Amino acid sequence: MITQVWAVVPAAGRGARFGGPVPKQYLLADGEPLLAHTLQALLSHAGVAGVMVAIAENDADWPGWASFADKPVLTCVGGDTRAASVLAGLQALPDSVRADDFVLVHDAARPNLDATDLSRLLEVGRADPVGAILAAPVRDTLKRAGDDGGIDRTEPRERLWRALTPQLFRRHQLTRALLDAANVGVDVTDEAMAMERQGVRPLLVEGAESNFKVTTPADLARFEFELSRRGG
Repeated sequence: MITQVWAVVPAAGRGARFGGPVPKQYLLADGEPLLAHTLQALLSHAGVAGVMVAIAENDADWPGWASFADKPVLTCVGGDTRAASVLAGLQALPDSVRADDFVLVHDAARPNLDATDLSRLLEVGRADPVGAILAAPVRDTLKRAGDDGGIDRTEPRERLWRALTPQLFRRHQLTRALLDAANVGVDVTDEAMAMERQGVRPLLVEGAESNFKVTTPADLARFEFELSRRGG
């Protein structure tokens, strides 16, 4: 029997880079909200038991989903930051999710998650006492810019990785890490950063470059192209 985990999806943001009245997670791709594709990618995997979505207070765009792929979709009110929304989601998880159970955290606007990558993350991460994240090695040459926009120097890219999601940690450990960061006013930009502040070292699991985050209209067009390639 496959041991399943719950996932937390922070979806309280407004997606200001798009500039429109509709938050980016609700923009349509192939006739469905972006968030629907994200939830489908998570819940169609046999290792995921359910999802807690942290939405904005009085979110008029939330479609009221109760399930995807015959698995539960629950909601809670998120916060003003990603970290606050993740924390709210962790605290709102069902009592059946124990303190030492692993929990996935996945971006609402990362709809192109590959099932093979998720399987590898679950396998590697749950075998580690801390957990793991999907990530991609930096392959481009990196430049350090000066105040005038000119190049100051080239930075070495060896051992540098781009953090992706999902990220996989134990419920209590991640909750404590996020609370500690919030209490000292540190705005962590991903869950691994919160865990690193606790002095632990999450594992890096290489994931596909196609697991990109939709942050601009060009990204949305790219995802629609990916959908067309696999027949919607």
